[in-house]
Parts: sequence; C-alpha cells; structure tokens
Amino acid sequence: MYHAVVEKAFILVCVAAFWDYLIGDPWNFPHPVQFMGWIIQKLSQIILQQFNSKTARKIAGVFLGLILIIGTGFLTWLGLYLTQKINPLLATLLQIILLASCFAGRSLRRAAEDVLTPLSHGDIEQARAKLSLYVGRDTAQLSQPEILRAVLETIAENATDGVTAPLFYALLGIFIPTVGTVPFCMAYKAASTLDSMIGYLREPYRDLGWFSAQLEDRLTWLPCRLTVLTIALFSTRPCYILGVCRRDATQDPSPNSGWSECVYAATLGVQLGGVNSYQGEVRTKPLLGEAINPITPEIIYQALGLMRWCFLGWLIAVGGMIWMLTLS
Repeated sequence: MYHAVVEKAFILVCVAAFWDYLIGDPWNFPHPVQFMGWIIQKLSQIILQQFNSKTARKIAGVFLGLILIIGTGFLTWLGLYLTQKINPLLATLLQIILLASCFAGRSLRRAAEDVLTPLSHGDIEQARAKLSLYVGRDTAQLSQPEILRAVLETIAENATDGVTAPLFYALLGIFIPTVGTVPFCMAYKAASTLDSMIGYLREPYRDLGWFSAQLEDRLTWLPCRLTVLTIALFSTRPCYILGVCRRDATQDPSPNSGWSECVYAATLGVQLGGVNSYQGEVRTKPLLGEAINPITPEIIYQALGLMRWCFLGWLIAVGGMIWMLTLS
C-alpha cells in the first residue's frame, strides 16, 4: 500500500514538472502566490499599525510566519482531502496544477526571453523596461553587459528558491504520504513568499520580517547545497567548481543566494556580482566566479539548461530510489 501511494505521488510530481515545462503559469490566471501575497500584505499592514515596539513586532512576525506557513500546508491538505472525497479525478488535477504553480522553470525562461528579445533587436530601452519588471535594481541606466548580468543573476538566484527548492519539498512529501507532496511544496512556497515580501533588513520590515527571513534561509539551505553539488557534478569539474564556491560564495551575506549564483558563474566561466543601484542607493555585491567568458545570451540559455538538467536529475534520482524501494 505504501509503495503504491509513493509511486502515485511521484507520477504526480513528474506530470506537474512536465506541465510547467510546456505551459508554465498562464498570464492573468489566478496563482496561489498572489493569494498568499494578498494575505501577507493585509496582515503586515495591521501589525505595523497596531504595534510600534521592536519586541511586539518581532513576536508578531513569528506568529505571522507560522500561521501562514502551517496554515497554507494545512488548508492545502484539507482542500485536497475534501476534493478527493467528492471527485478523485478533480483532486488529481488540482494536485498537478498546484504543484506546477510552485515550479518557476517556465516563468524564469519566459522572463529571460522577455528581456533578451528586444536586446537582440538593439532596443536597449525596451530591454531595460522589461528587466525592471523582474528585478529590484535600478535599470534605467544599465548598459547591455549589465542587463545581461542582471538576467543571469536573476536566473542563478531564483533557480534555487523558485525551482529546485520547491521540487525538493515536493519530493520529500512523496515519502510522507500522511502529509503529501502538495502541502509540503505549498508550505515552502509560503515561506519563500514571506521572505520576498517582508524579509528585509530595512524599515518597516526589519523587526516584522526577521523570523520569515531566517526561516526561509534555513528551509532553503539543504536544497541549495544539493543544487550546487548537482550542477558541479554535471559540469564534469566538480572539484574546481566547489573550490570556487567555497572561495567566493562565503563572501556573500546571504547563506544561499551567493552559493546559488556562484555555482552557475563557476560552471559557465563568467563573473557575477559587483555594483548595483537600488532606488538610487549604490550597493556592491561580492564578485563570484572568474571572468573567463563574457556574459552573452548564449550563456544565459546555457544557465537555463543547467537548471533544467538539475531538475531532471533529481527526478531521475528519486525515481530510481522508488524503483529500488518497490523491489525490496
């Protein structure tokens, strides 16, 4: 019985991954993250209005994080449980759609192409405008090399928390059928959304978002290291790649994004990091990797390919584990 449940859950993850590869998130289609974001925004506004002290906001931040993450996982489980009782086929379709919405592979490729297309036609102003939709840095004065670096950094960072980390928790849920793969994945997505919205070291979120930021760092730590290891192995130069990551990634203040960006930089032979401007404030990020090659559109497509191979590699590895489990 356990083996059959595990096999079914794995098939659901594979179908959802294929769905994301082919379709992704249709424009103007309701997305679970949008609903999460709406709740976070409303609750954050209430907390910030009602509490003025640092301690009160920190405590409220803990409750906000736990309520949203645990609540998302529980409501997902409950909704699927009730749907299964009413219509098993509808429940299966709902699981596939929810899982596919957690994988951002197609969305990252679409975002990259959205910027690269006008750039290939020499329309740098349009490329800057498109890039501003996807990154937080100021884009109005960026040169073409800086635009390409921004696109590659966006892919390299979000490939972990938007693609492989959700996959990690989806695969983990396969082996804990009492909870299920979708609730695990949706709960992680809630943690990631909290971090992206309130996990800042600036006011008014410094105290409110501290818990969400630290929790997301810890939830992403293992998937990030597995991503680094997987890509290093695919590079056929794992010792060199990991050596560069140990040298450079540790200089980044983030415990995960530096590693995620650095493994792509080292594998592709480019350098990421440097000077960026955010709302007029200039910040310098550590340099990651060696500037062996210039960043080109071809390099960016290679990065997208690495992301897909990493994703596929994990599916194959877990599929092999499940096959061995059924033979035992």
